Amino acid sequence: MRSTRTSAAQSRRRRTALAATGLVAALALTATACEGSDTANDKADATTSQAADSGNDKVQIPSDLADKLKEHGIDVEKWKDGAWKDWDKDKWLSEAKDFVNPVIEGLWKPDRMKSAKEANKTYSTKDAAADAGVTDPDPAPVEASAEKTPYHENAAPVGKIFFDTPEGTAVCSGTVIKDVNHPGKSNLVWTAGHCVHAGSGGGWYRNIMFVPAYNDYGKSEDELTNASASDIAPFGQWWADWASTSNEWIAGGSETGGAGAAYDYSILHVKPESGSKSLEETTGALDVDFSAPSATEVAKMGAWGYPQAAPYNGLKMFKCIDQPGRLSLSSTLPTMYRIGCTMTGGSSGGGWFRVVDGETKLVSNTSIGPADNTWLAGPQLGKTAEAIYQNMSKTYGGQ
Repeated sequence: MRSTRTSAAQSRRRRTALAATGLVAALALTATACEGSDTANDKADATTSQAADSGNDKVQIPSDLADKLKEHGIDVEKWKDGAWKDWDKDKWLSEAKDFVNPVIEGLWKPDRMKSAKEANKTYSTKDAAADAGVTDPDPAPVEASAEKTPYHENAAPVGKIFFDTPEGTAVCSGTVIKDVNHPGKSNLVWTAGHCVHAGSGGGWYRNIMFVPAYNDYGKSEDELTNASASDIAPFGQWWADWASTSNEWIAGGSETGGAGAAYDYSILHVKPESGSKSLEETTGALDVDFSAPSATEVAKMGAWGYPQAAPYNGLKMFKCIDQPGRLSLSSTLPTMYRIGCTMTGGSSGGGWFRVVDGETKLVSNTSIGPADNTWLAGPQLGKTAEAIYQNMSKTYGGQ
């Protein structure tokens, strides 16, 4: 999703995430798990999508889900032939139960991926006007550093998410996470809510696809002109056949983050465009820490992602590591984490990590940041996020 930047006094967006072996080395620190601070929400905010496997050049839809497609008035063949480009407000599916994302084999060609723009969320001063909570002073900027290549050896679970919006193609970042109910066989990807749904007044984005370790060797744009498919997508392309985000994001998310920013997270269930192995078997995966520790009790957090907006170009993976502070948009909303970081749009959705008892775990994701690209903020992952995760795992994880 794209947005217009405003003044340097305003703030921005989200970014990407993660490395298995590389992260442990980068986040050499000791951290302790703390009590969660999110408000409990017993109802999981899951979205159901239509499973769509690619077989030859035909989309295969399970019979129970084909009925749901028909219910939405979607003809899969017409959808593949370009009907997905119809963003008529009356036809833009927005409810949690309405997510549909049939595979369109061959849609995301290298040139189309390179042309995708950053999904940008700008945090503006009006979002903080009602702030009666605790906000720490702005952190000093931390210059993002490039991840070592090849990414498949240093940050295999981190990748780019491509999708279509009413404004055109867009990108975010994402992280492969473990599936507690299907150990060793996870097909789950963590990202931001604004990378899959437009928020209040909008609907679900389309043709959502994940590429782990995108541009494996960090090649330049010129070098990618003749790059092989394995250089661009070393682990292939993975389409989201189900997605979940929070009801708070759907109801309150806005182009500046809005009331949904503190709940700006999403989980994708993906399937490969070709092949049969699970995503975790292919790239590895990280655990998610839902303890929502206070920023004051965490020594360091690291954010990984593919920043796209200038001065970056979205082709390389970067990271920032800093001691987190607190950002409160309202006394009625959970406090967000904030770190110094110069990553720009495109890093949205990228995972934030910390080390717990020697193990690297995902603890947040990039959500918003300032227009001058000096810091990033991400939601705490407490009981609401865990409920969404558990629902996704139990309902769709084994499919």
